[in-house]
Amino acid sequence: MKNQINIEHKLIQPEKSISDFVYGFSMVQNIRNISDAVLVPNGRIDLFLVQEADKQFHIALIGLETKPKTLAKNNHAAMFGIHFNPLAMEYILQESIADILDSGKSLPKDFWDFNTADMNDFDFFCRKATQKIQSLLPKEIDERKCKLFELIFESNGEIPVKELSEKVYWSARQINQYFNHQFGLSLKSYCNILRFQASLEHIKAGKLFPQLNYYDQSHFIKEIKRLSGVSPKELYKNPNSRFLQFLAIHSK
Repeated sequence: MKNQINIEHKLIQPEKSISDFVYGFSMVQNIRNISDAVLVPNGRIDLFLVQEADKQFHIALIGLETKPKTLAKNNHAAMFGIHFNPLAMEYILQESIADILDSGKSLPKDFWDFNTADMNDFDFFCRKATQKIQSLLPKEIDERKCKLFELIFESNGEIPVKELSEKVYWSARQINQYFNHQFGLSLKSYCNILRFQASLEHIKAGKLFPQLNYYDQSHFIKEIKRLSGVSPKELYKNPNSRFLQFLAIHSK
């Protein structure tokens, strides 16, 4: 049976003023009731505030993921998240995250003046985070990078590298250098993750054949399994709500 466990989950979109840098804000509760919960690559950089059942509080920054990650049994009472678009690393956090590919790092407990009281009200947390990000918005930004990510997201990662290069007036070699230095992976690898993410909506709707630009059914199954750890059929079933990001997708 699907979604047997009563997990409270919410995902809200950011204000337009920060939408180039933030994909959304999320809340998940009752995660400790899930055995072997799985996070799959989503093409975003996640900042999590975590409140443990014993009231301990911590903050972590999670780099881009290129493979599924099984969460160890935990005592999390609630997790609030800011899900950053890649541009935010250079222009908001002002750092490279290449060294935390498929991993993460702890941040100070008072990062951005967050504290345990913020975990009492998700809407307040979103407003507070939004105001902080707005205060850090850059005065100038490289238009090539803005256009690059706009095209990548609009195409779900299916736009060819050559076409990207031509449209943003930036060589493919330079784009890959930027991705590897800033994020720790190639442009192609990143685009494959976005295509996978776009496929999750189709899979949740029961469409277990490729709706996007995979070579064939075999390639589709192989890529879904590589990035989620299971076949499209098993992902669709989502036993015991293991695949957490799946909960935020609304089937059409």
